[in-house]
Amino acid sequence: MIDIKYGENGLVPAIVQDYKTKEVLMLAYMNEESLMKTLETGTAWFYSRKRKSLWQKGETSGNFLYVKSIFYDCDEDALLLKVDAAGPACHTGNVSCFYRSLKDAKEAEETEEENSSGTLEFLDELAEIIDSRFSEKPEASYVAKLYKGGRERILKKVGEEAAEVIIASMSQKKDDIVYESADLIFHLLVALRYDGISLEEIADELEKRHKQRS
Repeated sequence: MIDIKYGENGLVPAIVQDYKTKEVLMLAYMNEESLMKTLETGTAWFYSRKRKSLWQKGETSGNFLYVKSIFYDCDEDALLLKVDAAGPACHTGNVSCFYRSLKDAKEAEETEEENSSGTLEFLDELAEIIDSRFSEKPEASYVAKLYKGGRERILKKVGEEAAEVIIASMSQKKDDIVYESADLIFHLLVALRYDGISLEEIADELEKRHKQRS
């Protein structure tokens, strides 16, 4: 085997690319043992710098990376894995971990600074994300799992989170109230989108009530 030049920590960066679309999916690290397991099994194994142990991509999510070929660079200190991905490579449910651009992030930051009152607009963005999880159903998505569980599972979570808000409010701890309220609003939004109800419809109803009482 080629003498791969591992770093001082015994690791080498491994770029993962879809062998069909050529899209870069993720960046991880491999040591000699994980590289050998990858060659032996045909699925991607990496080394976790945080857990300090080997891990197999897809072991929990089912989104395995079936390795078609492995290349190394001219300096022999980086690897390129060309793979057939069984599902999204990113834990967020995105196909690639590289789904954000610095330009977009900068523009979003500038927009946020220009319009500090637009924080509630994130709820619309969140609703769109929930809709996409409903339609695409990525295996690793929490929202997709709620959707699969149906109305009963979703409403059960809404009830649980409502109870958590009550408990937090009784404790009179602001941070806990904010945290639990965020959970409740998120799960309520999931329930609304499950029934095809938009935030605009809720806002319209509130506005209508306000006008009736004015």
